[in-house]
Amino acid sequence: MQLIDDYYPTRLEEPKERFERLDPIVYSEGAQQRSGPLSEAQLREYEEKGFLVFDSFFSEQETQEFLRDMEGYSKDAELKKLEQVITEPTGRDIRSIFGVHKISERFDRLTRNQQLLDIAAQLLGSDVYIHQSRMNVKPGFTGTGFNWHSDFETWHSEDGMPRMRCFSLSILLTENNEFNGPLQLVPGSHKWFIPTQGSTPTDNWKESLKVQTLGVPAKEDLFAMTRAGGIEAPKGPPGTLVLFECNTLHCSGNNLSPWPRSNLFFVYNSVENRLHAPYCGTRPRPEFIATRAHQGWEGLGAKLPGKVQRTAFG
Repeated sequence: MQLIDDYYPTRLEEPKERFERLDPIVYSEGAQQRSGPLSEAQLREYEEKGFLVFDSFFSEQETQEFLRDMEGYSKDAELKKLEQVITEPTGRDIRSIFGVHKISERFDRLTRNQQLLDIAAQLLGSDVYIHQSRMNVKPGFTGTGFNWHSDFETWHSEDGMPRMRCFSLSILLTENNEFNGPLQLVPGSHKWFIPTQGSTPTDNWKESLKVQTLGVPAKEDLFAMTRAGGIEAPKGPPGTLVLFECNTLHCSGNNLSPWPRSNLFFVYNSVENRLHAPYCGTRPRPEFIATRAHQGWEGLGAKLPGKVQRTAFG
């Protein structure tokens, strides 16, 4: 793979000032192209804040089925042996399961939910594929958080994602409240790219998915972004959907409450934003973290390549 032009240099030896993003936020242009499930007011909110929240997007029955699958995976001793299952920094409790749409027929179908695909086409202006899917699990009292970061900064440097033409969906499988470590987002932060310092070691993902220290913005930049936009923590019942742009700064705290917090994530990327060689110079991360197998197919309307054997759940 050859590197293409690097419009967002990061993981640098010397500090570099943040700069305004070089890419659109909504890629469909004109009244006809912008038509879709999202209203013009919602599109403007997404452009301004970098995220949208939909209360009870999925029904209670649907969400209970998702949660049942997740709990089944968490108890699967064979699944825990796979590299795509990330455990907590201390102990053997599951922190994240990657590639969940490859191990669950139900979640594979969910990635193809027509309303989600229509939203993706409206925002990204193209066909799409799943760049990454995962479950994040935070059990009561012991679940640890995730440090401040922009997903795009990591996906650009460590996966070779060239441009900001991607977004994440977070589906709340349990109630997210102010006590159990909800997602925290900085409104408006997606309009700026913040380069970070430090070289990326080989297989950095093995440590960073447990505790992230590389790719975290400097405190001065975090102060500036939060002074300008504040911090919002979307909360809601199971089935709530949080959609956030790939460059929106976010984090989540430890769960010291007795209530578990479990969320399902799908990342939709434009087929016109295919991955190249990682800009940080390391070898590509595993397929279950960053999908490259889409290179010869047409997106979610086509047959997914490379299916692994499914578990009994779903």
